[in-house]
Amino acid sequence: MPAITKIKGDLGQAMVMADALKRGYKVALPLGEDWRYDLIVLKEQRLLRIQCKYAESHNGVIKVRCETHDGRSYYRYRQNDLDYIAVYDKVTDKCYYVHSSYLGNQGRGSLSMRTTPARNGQKEKTFNSEDFLLF
Repeated sequence: MPAITKIKGDLGQAMVMADALKRGYKVALPLGEDWRYDLIVLKEQRLLRIQCKYAESHNGVIKVRCETHDGRSYYRYRQNDLDYIAVYDKVTDKCYYVHSSYLGNQGRGSLSMRTTPARNGQKEKTFNSEDFLLF
């Protein structure tokens, strides 16, 4: 039986692919496992490299992992590696698209998006998930 993390990853990729197709974009899959991205999306005559992730938001926060693990070490995705990290959140049943500019040249480990306002009212240095619904 496949590992649960592999199943979740496959589900995340399938949901992002379905979301792109519903929007009318064409989708291609890179051949092989050693790419920095999972999908290639043709949007308005432009090819976009998209890394797919699966998440389950908790207490109104979606944690987007911006790195991968190859069994030996972690690699943080960088701005030039891809165009978007797309995350499917099972709780909201939506796909969110984080532009690579959020990753920077050095990469980042994660990014947290709020699906509900912070209980303490904090707005500075927070990311609203609704701002990431389009790509």
